[in-house]
Amino acid sequence: MGDLTSGLTTTIAAHGFWAGPIIGALSFGESMAVIGLFIPATTVMLAIGGLIGAGVLDPAPIILWAIAGAIVGDWVSYWMGRRIGPRIYYRWPLKNHRPMVARTRLFFRRHGFKAVLMGRFLGPIRATVPLVAGVVEMAKRPFQIANIVSAVLWVPLMFLPGIIAARTMGPGLKINEWHILAFGVGVLLFTGVATTLTTKVLGKKRKRGSR
Repeated sequence: MGDLTSGLTTTIAAHGFWAGPIIGALSFGESMAVIGLFIPATTVMLAIGGLIGAGVLDPAPIILWAIAGAIVGDWVSYWMGRRIGPRIYYRWPLKNHRPMVARTRLFFRRHGFKAVLMGRFLGPIRATVPLVAGVVEMAKRPFQIANIVSAVLWVPLMFLPGIIAARTMGPGLKINEWHILAFGVGVLLFTGVATTLTTKVLGKKRKRGSR
């Protein structure tokens, strides 16, 4: 995975014209149900943030491509949920991730619209919240509003640590595997803490509700 991330970042740095489409495709993949667990988009986006901060890449088209990919990815997941219905929970690959699906369903039942809005920032459940929203047939308009707003907020936040790091280290910065690793570890720690806190909060609410 590290070699793939490094290779993608090197390719994007060498061929800036393709940076937007590549980031858009990665953002789309990470937003897709379950598939997003295997796409290293977050780490690559952090590294690309470093290239933006160093002045190697123009931020405007990259951010627009990333936002578009995130919106379309969530919309496709939502459409799949509406199209297939609850049967999708028992098909591959979701049947192999039942605890994650159960947490997502509980999160969505508790928060509804806010679940779609916040879910993009919560690591493992990010790729399944839109799917669950589709299965329960959440109204399309509220879903799209939450989808678009969360994408517009999420994308710049993913680029921001890399941008700050690059500008802090100065114009002579060269992005390498160690920078990518540091960015990746940072986002993994943030995602892990956010997911743990969310799970604990949901667990407490579930216990209270069962009393």
